[in-house]
Amino acid sequence: MAHPHLLKDIASQAGTSLATVDRVLNQRGGVRQHTVRRVEQALQELERQKSQVGLVGRKFLVDLVMQTPERFSRLVRNALEQAMPGLHPAIFRARYHLAEDLPVAQLVATLDKIAQQGSHGVLLKAPDVPEVVQAVARLQHKGIPVVTLVTDVPGSARRAYVGMDNRAAGHTAAYLVAQWLGPATQAPAGVLISISSNHFRGEEEREIGFRQAIRDRYPHIAVHEVSEGLGLHEATVGLVRQRLRLCPEVQAVYSIGGANAAILEAFAQLQRPCRVFIAHDLDADNLPLLRAGRLQAVLHHDLQHDMRQACFQLMAAHGAAPAGLPLPVSSVQVVTPFNLPQHSL
Repeated sequence: MAHPHLLKDIASQAGTSLATVDRVLNQRGGVRQHTVRRVEQALQELERQKSQVGLVGRKFLVDLVMQTPERFSRLVRNALEQAMPGLHPAIFRARYHLAEDLPVAQLVATLDKIAQQGSHGVLLKAPDVPEVVQAVARLQHKGIPVVTLVTDVPGSARRAYVGMDNRAAGHTAAYLVAQWLGPATQAPAGVLISISSNHFRGEEEREIGFRQAIRDRYPHIAVHEVSEGLGLHEATVGLVRQRLRLCPEVQAVYSIGGANAAILEAFAQLQRPCRVFIAHDLDADNLPLLRAGRLQAVLHHDLQHDMRQACFQLMAAHGAAPAGLPLPVSSVQVVTPFNLPQHSL
């Protein structure tokens, strides 16, 4: 297997031994297939990041760990890889641990393996549960800083949270839904909140902000909720369809957890109109829905900015950037079919 990379770099990227990498590269056999795939993936990751080779500066190896649908992890991964070359003179490389449906025990095992192997930092999107809090503490004890992304684990030893102000996002969504639904009339109006899981703090904060704004400003709108679809298509279709049958007044959706094509499919199956649909993130699913007018607006934020801020925090933890860096919260951008950011066109 031809490659321009040092064995030790491949082994570090793959999280395997030098001997294992040597066996895979020379096709000697005796290596499990998933380990072979991991070495091949490590080579691909090093190849994508080779544009940084030759920069003079300190080297950082970071781990991106995310439990999230693939459509969003792809956005974050691309944003990180676009941000890393701009961190010159520091040289960043990343390992990726991405899964759509990751049991907590497996997630914790991944974090513990990183603690054992060593890393300059972990960028983490994970549920706010005691097991994750404890795993973050073990990473910190090993001198590996953790920065949470998009959704926070505030009771942990994480160094910082990077992402949007989730309560402000919820307030914004409530305002948009209320404006599109219009003033109170004799016919009751309802909105469905869809979240992927109650264990993600960021989603909970968005829901709290949304419910607070509805309660304080738009009490004529009834709020209903579905959760635990994990942003996956089939699970979300079933959950939404069940809720719609129980709530005939629902005419709008605030989708916090994604799987928006699934939500629209559930409306279509029941031949129900959806007058207003507010979603999050300009991912591969949402862009065509927004362009087609099936979503009225998407709440978006600059992921490249977030990745730069997260990397600066890891650098600061190792004394390579000033301590006490400010962490400006990412602003909430309201994107319609008519103001799509240039990179998404």
